[in-house]
This record gives sequence, C-alpha cells and structure tokens, in this order.
Amino acid sequence: MKKVLVIGYVWPEPNSSAAGTHMMSLLKAFKAQNWLVEFATPAQPTDHMVCLDDFAITCKNITLNCDSFDRYIVDYNPDIVMFDRFMMEEQFGWRVDKYCPNALKILDTEDLQCLRNARHSALKANRDFTTDDLHSDIAKREIAAILRCDISLIISSYEMNLLVDTFKVDPSLLHYLPFMVDLTALPKKTKTFEERHHFMTIGNFRHAPNWDAVLYLQKIWPLIRKQLPAAELHIYGSYPPPKATALNNPKTGFLIKGWADNALEVIQSARVCIAPLRFGAGIKGKLLEAMIMQTPSVTTNIGIEGMHNDLAWPGKVANHVDDIANLAVALYNNKDEFEQAQHNANIVLNTIYDKVKLSAQLIQKINLVNDDLYAHRMKNFTGQMLKHHTMRSTQYMAQWIAEKNKKLD
Repeated sequence: MKKVLVIGYVWPEPNSSAAGTHMMSLLKAFKAQNWLVEFATPAQPTDHMVCLDDFAITCKNITLNCDSFDRYIVDYNPDIVMFDRFMMEEQFGWRVDKYCPNALKILDTEDLQCLRNARHSALKANRDFTTDDLHSDIAKREIAAILRCDISLIISSYEMNLLVDTFKVDPSLLHYLPFMVDLTALPKKTKTFEERHHFMTIGNFRHAPNWDAVLYLQKIWPLIRKQLPAAELHIYGSYPPPKATALNNPKTGFLIKGWADNALEVIQSARVCIAPLRFGAGIKGKLLEAMIMQTPSVTTNIGIEGMHNDLAWPGKVANHVDDIANLAVALYNNKDEFEQAQHNANIVLNTIYDKVKLSAQLIQKINLVNDDLYAHRMKNFTGQMLKHHTMRSTQYMAQWIAEKNKKLD
C-alpha cells in the first residue's frame, strides 16, 4: 500500500474554486487505489474548507522554514509526494530530496502562473501579450520546479504545448490532466430554455482574472440591458470584498450575489453564463460547470483556451465589448442556438473530461515512472543540476530563517 503526502498551498475548497475541485479529484483518485493519503499544509483553516476526514484522508499542519518538517517526513516516510503549485515545491522540495530521496515527486501546477501573470502584466500595460512576456522571474521559478519534479500535472493542452515548444521541457516529465468529471453523475435532465432566466457568472473574488471580469462586465452589461431591459446579471463567488459588493445595483440588474450555497443550481437556473476573461491560464471551472449543467456560455479566447481542443464550443466566443454583448443577447433569445450549445457541451465533456479514463491514465503514468525512477531521473540532467543548486541556496536560506525564528522564540 503506497503512502502519499500532498503538500497543499491552501486547504481544499471545492465549493469556492476550480483549484479546490481539482485537488479533491486528485485525492479521490489516490484513495481509489487504496493508497494512504495525508494532506499537509502551512495554510490557516478557512470557513469553506472541505472536511478531509469524511474521505478517510488524514491532515497535518506544517510550518514554513522549520526543521520540524524534517522529523515529520522521516516519520511519515511517503512513497509519493505531491506539491500543490510550485511555491510548495520551492519550500519543501529540498527537504523531501534530503530525507526521502526515493519518494516520487509530483507537481500539480493547477495552471501555469507564469502564463497568467504575463498576460496580466500585458493587460495592465494596455498592450498585446507576447511570448517575450513569459521570460519572467516567476517563469524561471515555476519551470525550475517542474524540472526538479519527476512528473508535473498540466491541466490544459495549450500549456502542454507551451512547455514543450517554448520552454523545451522534456514531455516525459509532463502529464496532461484536465479536470476529471464523473460522467455517470451528470444530471439526466436540466431546466429547459423556457424555465431559465437571466445571465450569471461565478468565481472566487480573490482570483484576479475573476475580479477583472467583473469590472469588464460593468462595460458590457449596459449594452445587454439596453436590448433586454428585464434581464439581470447574477454574479456569484466566494470572498466578495467591499469593493465588489459596492457594485450591486438592483436598478440596473447588476447583482452581486456573493457566496452560492449550490453553485451548480445557480448555474442551471440561468439561461446564459457570461465570462469575459481578459487574462488567465488553465481550465476555467465556471465554464466547465456550465457545460455540466447544460448552460451555454459566452466567453473569450482566453476563456476557451485549452478547454475544447478542436471541438465546437458550447456557446459563443468574442473578445470585444460590443461583440460580447451582441452575441450574449443573440444566444439568450435563440432557442435553437441554446440547444445546439447544449449538444456541443455533451460532446466536449465526453471526449475530454471523462474521470474514469483520466484517472486510469494518471495512475498508469505514476506507476510507469515509479517502476524505474532511477532511469527516469538520469535522463533529466537539468533537473538534477537544479536540485544541486537548490540544496545550496534555498536550503541555506531556509535554515537561516529557521535559526532566526528560534532566537525570536
């Protein structure tokens, strides 16, 4: 029975973010193999965190830059260690290498933060994104973490191609793993065109692309409202700040709803999901959940990136205010297009997001690498070199901080 240690950036919140949903899918996939799974994180507990005890997953609070982790990992002695985003690999990867050198190291990237940040920088500078924007300090850190790990989980086909073609990462170090959807649990029937009303969007307000989309909707919504005077826009999401709730305006139908007790239900109640994302990376949970609930969506090229491959998108795609508004209105009013979008959603879900197939491929990849881990690592000289220098830099910085903290105590 394998022992798995997952080092989390935050506690999983599947009802708050797509990242939380994806993490729970991974944990369940490991448990389905009858592996022992422990989730450890330096993060503070939150109101919306899932109870991992319900899934027979043990939990551990760990401390950054503290030697107590060394004793902990020696005692737990995992066969597999998975890092939730590259920052956790930076913090704890060298300690895993030192005290559990034979443990398989997996990096769950969630999405490429260097890509998201590069696009954000270009947007703030009011210019188009170019690949030159990718050559940032964050990219150097993130790619270094990928190279130091045995397997990195990449959530979108676009990011797979970017890593191989632009950053020249060996494909053997990568594994394509989009969101895993239980197709057997899809609703057999959802609300009809006539039963649905209004527009909606949803997303954690702490996630910068989501907040930018809300601000962008301030420009788009008046154009929609002018053509559909009775329509409302319902904006859901966890952790809405005062600057978001201040935008609530019942008079114009621009409604900040905040936390949704049942995200899938509010998605199903709307006729159209609108997500005008101007930057970001990875797979967008709101758009996947819209497919699951048979709700057509209107989004941007950023929104659909890596989500549907060459299949028809279940909705409309535009990148400018007027086009987004006009396509949203047209989709809202046209039952035939609405039902065609639902048909497209079923094809995309069944082709790309099948949990059974994706989970089997993940476990197969883990076992394949683990069966000859030495040979796998010997082919990755760059990763070995980065480990060497990390043990000389990050290690000493962490040890210095640990000693400093001891004196403060």
